[in-house]
Amino acid sequence: MTLSTTVKLNSSIANMSSPPHPDNSRPFLAWQRISDWASEHYRCRTFNKDEKIPARPGLLYLVQKGSVRLLGNAQVSATLKKNSSTTRMPLVAAEEAFLGFVGAGQPFEVVAQPPFTLQSFAHVDQTTVIWLYWNDLDTWPHFQKEVLDAFRRQHQRKLLWLSTLGQRRTIDRLLGFLTLLIDEHGEQCEQGYYLPFPLTHAQIGSAIGSTRVTVTRLMGKLRQGGMIQNYGEGLICISKETGWKQQNPG
Repeated sequence: MTLSTTVKLNSSIANMSSPPHPDNSRPFLAWQRISDWASEHYRCRTFNKDEKIPARPGLLYLVQKGSVRLLGNAQVSATLKKNSSTTRMPLVAAEEAFLGFVGAGQPFEVVAQPPFTLQSFAHVDQTTVIWLYWNDLDTWPHFQKEVLDAFRRQHQRKLLWLSTLGQRRTIDRLLGFLTLLIDEHGEQCEQGYYLPFPLTHAQIGSAIGSTRVTVTRLMGKLRQGGMIQNYGEGLICISKETGWKQQNPG
């Protein structure tokens, strides 16, 4: 599969998802009322870059400003049988895997189901998060529907993400991953569309099941092939020359 074929493949993946951008569909007045309510009830907090957000299972979180980075890990154990003896290997904490971003105006929640854990971190400075109990949404039924619709769209995105991770070649997984991220969070520029916040090669590697060294090498190949470009200070841009267009412009 050539690089140009890879772009067409991932463009078709992006075309499968065409919901309206959440910022355009969210009623401003309802959001403003919730923001005011959260401030009055001490239900909002602002975090610095890379600061852990103390999220708990069973609560609902809304990103008011900035961006949240979700990470997951798992503690697994294996039982090995050799002849008549059985050896149980100890629990070992796996490396954290990057699971995606939650942008401004979007909800998220965390789950805790052993051996899996989910954590959230502020990805940029001045990230503000509101937290609620689910039954708090009964006060705003229209906004409750918006939240449920947002979770439905996130679920659809995860299915597309899984289809990308199912690609056999690492370079296909890499380009598909970048395509989905920029389709969801990207902003337009002269060169094409770019991801407005930085993402390290190690974080990309953890998301697509590869290593930082491999991601660095393949990113170089994509740049040489004109698939991606650098934008600003270390930001990633998908070039217009690829023929790819963002499905959900922000």
